[in-house]
Amino acid sequence: MYEELLKDAYDLHVHTGPDVLPRKLDDFEMAARLQRLGMKGYGIKSHYFCTAERAALVNRQFPGFQAVGAICLNNTVGGLNAVAVEMAARDGAKIVWMPTFDAANEQEHFINSPPVKLPHWAKLRLEFEAQGKALPTIRILDENHRLKKEVYDCLEVMAKYDLILATGHVGKQEIYELVKEARAVGVRKIVITHPNFPSIALSKEEQKELAEMGAIMEHCFTTPASGKTTWESVFAEIRYVGSKHCILSTDLGQPSNVYPDEGLLEFVRQLIEHGGFTPDEVKRMTVINTAILVEEVASKV
Repeated sequence: MYEELLKDAYDLHVHTGPDVLPRKLDDFEMAARLQRLGMKGYGIKSHYFCTAERAALVNRQFPGFQAVGAICLNNTVGGLNAVAVEMAARDGAKIVWMPTFDAANEQEHFINSPPVKLPHWAKLRLEFEAQGKALPTIRILDENHRLKKEVYDCLEVMAKYDLILATGHVGKQEIYELVKEARAVGVRKIVITHPNFPSIALSKEEQKELAEMGAIMEHCFTTPASGKTTWESVFAEIRYVGSKHCILSTDLGQPSNVYPDEGLLEFVRQLIEHGGFTPDEVKRMTVINTAILVEEVASKV
């Protein structure tokens, strides 16, 4: 039953290998697992590199499948670098994440609420610091709380190529300004990355407000599964915002977690058995809304 709700679906937030950080599976194994479920594709997320070339190789190896390339605007690609976005788009990437681990918001949250176990990305940053090469944190707003020019430059490229803008780990004020200005410059597809992640913590009211501004809420399996929020909170947020404005992703690929396809099936099970959602509502979030993001192309006429 649950497998049927993933037929033709996309998981647009998956951490496969090869990558700098340890991963549970590589791109080819991921594609094979999803094809067996009848899913259409997945978004390859690396915090450090553009994944468009990896996606192209996967799609050549698995005809009819659609791995989706992406770029994340952390220090390793030059941060808020419009040239990197342009090259990623020309290479076939469809998703652009704002800064994640290098976002000032994420770093401030990490310092104020340090985890019990140091994550791999934090170990890497500390390693650079120990070498006297501390990595800068990235803010997308200037001293006047307006988007920096470099962000506008990136947004113009996204609008030009009809790319998906994902908000990454930037903070609330940054998110609101980003969504407003992205819409103004012609970016059609905006995804709020795991809005209930601890360093972001958007209330259901804030999520609905952003949805009314034209954004899609991306609910990730790992957030409730790892105890960063509760399943009950996820159900309440989706119900309040509406399935029309949400997608389901996993954010999986870590060696100690379940496989991404297993996580997505469990997500669906939780929504139906414990959240009271209908199969049609779930399919709206797994299949219809993800396809709109990946497959619909704005008319250039």
